[in-house]
Amino acid sequence: MKRIAVLTSGGDAPGMNAAVRAVVRKGIYEGLEVFGVKYGFRGLVNGDIKELKLGDVGDYIQRGGTFLHSARYPEFASEEGQLKAIEQLEKFGIEALVVIGGDGSYHGAEALTKRGFNAIGLPGTIDNDISGTDFTIGFDTACNTALDAIDRIRDTASSHDRTFIIEVMGRNCGDIALYAGIAGGADVIVVPEEEFNIEKIVEQLNVRRARGKAHSIIVLAEGVMSGPAFAAELDKHGDFDSRASVLGHIQRGGNPTVADRVLASRLGGRAVELLLEGKGGLAVGIVANQIVENDITDVLKNKSQIDHRLFELSKELSI
Repeated sequence: MKRIAVLTSGGDAPGMNAAVRAVVRKGIYEGLEVFGVKYGFRGLVNGDIKELKLGDVGDYIQRGGTFLHSARYPEFASEEGQLKAIEQLEKFGIEALVVIGGDGSYHGAEALTKRGFNAIGLPGTIDNDISGTDFTIGFDTACNTALDAIDRIRDTASSHDRTFIIEVMGRNCGDIALYAGIAGGADVIVVPEEEFNIEKIVEQLNVRRARGKAHSIIVLAEGVMSGPAFAAELDKHGDFDSRASVLGHIQRGGNPTVADRVLASRLGGRAVELLLEGKGGLAVGIVANQIVENDITDVLKNKSQIDHRLFELSKELSI
């Protein structure tokens, strides 16, 4: 093997640049030529591909986002799109590909491998909603961003004796809400994976009021409902003077944490090793701090699970 390529796809996540850097530098270290594909699978089909040298990935490990850019490209699900992509790869003499992204990106890597073109998937998404790995690239940074907001909002909540509902990202996975909520000492954490009862939440808040705590912090995953809708529902059951704060896309940006930079570097390096071994159709992840590989089809079939014991602990700590 002489040439490989790397692309980032789907929503951006802090640490993607660190992963690209690792693929490029590990590849060059192993004697490969490494190419970068701009704008994900759309750029792959359009041939927006260029060789990356060592200097091209310098000073990017600390930057959020992705310097290769990203784009949604549902057309890649079609046979026509996949064959055009392989045509472009063959035109550039590229023999294998590393795909950094979430669920949709993994489907693209799976499709290429099934057509005889080895591709490896790396989990780049802040939601932590990929199975086969404890953590995804960008999750830790997003949690720290959310935690910073929780700490700041707590100041104003306590100043005015208000209840704040902080809406964080997570359509189908409540991990950001769970981890940032525990770290921020949230009074209530609401996630899509666990049922909630508004009456019981009201009861919890009233018990805290009775012992002298007039303000409360509720961390809500967006997949449950919107922050303003939850605040309106809560205020139907009492005078909580509720306010909603929607963190939104701020969670995707910012410099990646140490944890995300190291994770991205480890996963990127391992992806190159697997391609050199002639392997494709695999998703690289981390389990119990060990780098692991799983069949990408199995990863797509299996839904990521929230840590139910951690969720129970969050309730025990918020009494």
